[in-house]
Amino acid sequence: MSTWNSRGLRGSTLEDLLNRTNEKYQENNLALIKKIPTPITPIKIEKSTRHITLAYFDQKSTVDYIGAVQGIPVCFDAKECHTDTFPLANIHEHQVEFMRQFEEQEGIAFFLIYYTSRDEFYYLTLNQLEIFWNRAKEGGRKSFRIEELDPRYFLPKVPGIMVPYLEGIQVDLANNR
Repeated sequence: MSTWNSRGLRGSTLEDLLNRTNEKYQENNLALIKKIPTPITPIKIEKSTRHITLAYFDQKSTVDYIGAVQGIPVCFDAKECHTDTFPLANIHEHQVEFMRQFEEQEGIAFFLIYYTSRDEFYYLTLNQLEIFWNRAKEGGRKSFRIEELDPRYFLPKVPGIMVPYLEGIQVDLANNR
Protein backbone atom coordinates (compact mmCIF):
# COMPACT_ATOMS: atom_id res chain seq x y z
CA MET A 1 0.00 0.00 0.00
CA SER A 2 1.36 3.45 -0.93
CA THR A 3 1.27 6.42 1.38
CA TRP A 4 0.34 9.92 0.28
CA ASN A 5 1.48 12.97 2.18
CA SER A 6 0.24 16.47 1.29
CA ARG A 7 3.78 17.91 1.33
CA GLY A 8 4.65 15.87 -1.76
CA LEU A 9 2.27 17.30 -4.33
CA ARG A 10 4.50 16.51 -7.29
CA GLY A 11 3.03 17.24 -10.68
CA SER A 12 0.31 19.59 -9.44
CA THR A 13 1.45 22.39 -11.78
CA LEU A 14 1.20 20.07 -14.77
CA GLU A 15 -2.19 18.86 -13.55
CA ASP A 16 -3.43 22.47 -13.35
CA LEU A 17 -2.21 23.17 -16.88
CA LEU A 18 -3.92 20.03 -18.19
CA ASN A 19 -7.17 20.76 -16.38
CA ARG A 20 -7.25 24.26 -17.90
CA THR A 21 -6.46 22.81 -21.32
CA ASN A 22 -9.24 20.23 -20.95
CA GLU A 23 -11.73 22.96 -20.01
CA LYS A 24 -10.75 24.92 -23.12
CA TYR A 25 -11.07 21.85 -25.36
CA GLN A 26 -14.49 21.09 -23.85
CA GLU A 27 -15.69 24.71 -24.27
CA ASN A 28 -14.76 24.48 -27.96
CA ASN A 29 -16.40 21.05 -28.39
CA LEU A 30 -13.06 19.51 -29.38
CA ALA A 31 -12.75 16.95 -26.59
CA LEU A 32 -14.25 15.73 -23.34
CA ILE A 33 -11.40 14.62 -21.09
CA LYS A 34 -11.69 14.18 -17.33
CA LYS A 35 -9.17 13.67 -14.55
CA ILE A 36 -9.55 10.31 -12.82
CA PRO A 37 -9.31 10.77 -9.07
CA THR A 38 -7.15 8.28 -7.21
CA PRO A 39 -9.18 6.66 -4.42
CA ILE A 40 -7.60 7.23 -0.99
CA THR A 41 -8.30 6.29 2.62
CA PRO A 42 -7.64 9.26 4.94
CA ILE A 43 -5.44 8.49 7.98
CA LYS A 44 -4.74 11.96 9.38
CA ILE A 45 -7.03 14.98 9.03
CA GLU A 46 -6.07 18.46 10.25
CA LYS A 47 -8.97 19.42 12.53
CA SER A 48 -8.91 23.18 12.02
CA THR A 49 -8.98 23.08 8.20
CA ARG A 50 -10.39 19.57 7.70
CA HIS A 51 -7.60 18.89 5.18
CA ILE A 52 -6.29 15.37 4.71
CA THR A 53 -2.58 15.38 5.60
CA LEU A 54 -1.90 11.63 5.44
CA ALA A 55 -3.68 8.93 3.45
CA TYR A 56 -3.22 5.52 1.83
CA PHE A 57 -3.97 4.82 -1.81
CA ASP A 58 -6.83 2.30 -1.99
CA GLN A 59 -5.68 0.76 -5.26
CA LYS A 60 -3.18 1.16 -8.06
CA SER A 61 -4.14 3.95 -10.41
CA THR A 62 -4.25 3.33 -14.14
CA VAL A 63 -4.06 6.66 -15.97
CA ASP A 64 -4.56 10.29 -15.01
CA TYR A 65 -7.04 11.27 -17.73
CA ILE A 66 -9.66 9.55 -19.85
CA GLY A 67 -12.31 10.67 -22.31
CA ALA A 68 -12.99 11.18 -26.00
CA VAL A 69 -11.63 13.39 -28.76
CA GLN A 70 -13.99 13.77 -31.70
CA GLY A 71 -15.43 10.31 -31.01
CA ILE A 72 -12.08 8.61 -30.39
CA PRO A 73 -11.53 7.10 -26.92
CA VAL A 74 -8.40 8.59 -25.35
CA CYS A 75 -6.49 7.93 -22.14
CA PHE A 76 -3.21 9.36 -20.95
CA ASP A 77 -0.93 9.80 -18.02
CA ALA A 78 1.02 12.99 -17.31
CA LYS A 79 4.59 13.02 -16.00
CA GLU A 80 7.05 15.76 -15.16
CA CYS A 81 10.76 15.38 -15.87
CA HIS A 82 13.30 17.83 -14.49
CA THR A 83 16.27 16.58 -16.56
CA ASP A 84 16.78 15.37 -20.13
CA THR A 85 16.65 11.74 -18.99
CA PHE A 86 13.30 10.15 -18.12
CA PRO A 87 13.46 7.20 -15.68
CA LEU A 88 11.13 4.36 -16.65
CA ALA A 89 10.61 3.72 -12.91
CA ASN A 90 8.11 6.63 -13.13
CA ILE A 91 5.84 4.39 -15.20
CA HIS A 92 4.30 1.25 -13.74
CA GLU A 93 3.60 -2.12 -15.35
CA HIS A 94 -0.13 -1.94 -14.50
CA GLN A 95 -0.37 1.42 -16.32
CA VAL A 96 1.27 0.01 -19.44
CA GLU A 97 -1.00 -3.04 -19.35
CA PHE A 98 -4.12 -0.87 -19.01
CA MET A 99 -2.97 1.25 -21.96
CA ARG A 100 -2.30 -1.84 -24.08
CA GLN A 101 -5.83 -3.08 -23.38
CA PHE A 102 -7.23 0.39 -24.08
CA GLU A 103 -5.57 0.46 -27.50
CA GLU A 104 -6.82 -3.08 -28.22
CA GLN A 105 -10.30 -1.55 -27.83
CA GLU A 106 -9.45 0.97 -30.60
CA GLY A 107 -8.56 3.81 -28.23
CA ILE A 108 -5.47 6.00 -28.17
CA ALA A 109 -3.20 5.78 -25.12
CA PHE A 110 -0.18 7.99 -24.52
CA PHE A 111 1.97 9.77 -21.96
CA LEU A 112 2.43 13.51 -21.77
CA ILE A 113 5.87 14.39 -20.48
CA TYR A 114 6.62 17.91 -19.34
CA TYR A 115 10.34 18.64 -19.52
CA THR A 116 10.30 21.40 -16.92
CA SER A 117 13.84 22.72 -17.44
CA ARG A 118 13.12 23.19 -21.16
CA ASP A 119 9.44 24.18 -20.74
CA GLU A 120 8.58 21.61 -23.44
CA PHE A 121 5.82 19.06 -23.69
CA TYR A 122 6.28 15.70 -25.36
CA TYR A 123 3.59 13.30 -26.55
CA LEU A 124 4.94 9.78 -25.97
CA THR A 125 2.96 7.15 -27.87
CA LEU A 126 2.45 3.76 -26.27
CA ASN A 127 4.44 2.25 -29.17
CA GLN A 128 7.42 4.52 -28.44
CA LEU A 129 7.25 3.73 -24.74
CA GLU A 130 7.20 -0.01 -25.41
CA ILE A 131 10.50 0.24 -27.32
CA PHE A 132 12.16 1.76 -24.25
CA TRP A 133 10.21 -0.55 -21.90
CA ASN A 134 11.33 -3.70 -23.74
CA ARG A 135 14.92 -2.48 -23.89
CA ALA A 136 14.90 -2.11 -20.09
CA LYS A 137 13.33 -5.56 -19.62
CA GLU A 138 16.12 -7.06 -21.74
CA GLY A 139 18.77 -5.56 -19.46
CA GLY A 140 19.28 -2.25 -21.27
CA ARG A 141 18.90 1.33 -20.06
CA LYS A 142 16.13 1.86 -17.53
CA SER A 143 15.53 5.35 -18.87
CA PHE A 144 15.43 7.20 -22.14
CA ARG A 145 17.16 10.40 -23.19
CA ILE A 146 15.45 13.34 -24.83
CA GLU A 147 17.70 12.84 -27.90
CA GLU A 148 16.09 9.42 -28.47
CA LEU A 149 12.62 10.90 -28.91
CA ASP A 150 10.88 11.44 -32.23
CA PRO A 151 10.99 15.22 -32.83
CA ARG A 152 7.56 15.18 -34.51
CA TYR A 153 5.93 14.61 -31.09
CA PHE A 154 7.26 17.68 -29.29
CA LEU A 155 4.14 19.80 -28.89
CA PRO A 156 4.17 23.23 -30.51
CA LYS A 157 3.16 26.38 -28.64
CA VAL A 158 -0.50 27.14 -29.37
CA PRO A 159 -2.00 30.48 -28.30
CA GLY A 160 -4.66 30.01 -25.61
CA ILE A 161 -3.89 26.31 -25.07
CA MET A 162 -1.60 25.44 -22.17
CA VAL A 163 -0.79 21.83 -23.21
CA PRO A 164 -1.78 21.35 -26.87
CA TYR A 165 -1.92 17.55 -26.82
CA LEU A 166 -4.52 17.43 -29.62
CA GLU A 167 -1.59 18.34 -31.88
CA GLY A 168 0.16 15.16 -30.71
CA ILE A 169 -2.96 13.08 -31.32
CA GLN A 170 -3.10 14.41 -34.90
CA VAL A 171 0.52 13.41 -35.53
CA ASP A 172 -0.14 10.02 -33.89
CA LEU A 173 -3.20 9.39 -36.09
CA ALA A 174 -1.33 10.42 -39.24
CA ASN A 175 1.66 8.17 -38.51
CA ASN A 176 0.48 5.13 -36.58
CA ARG A 177 -3.15 4.29 -37.17
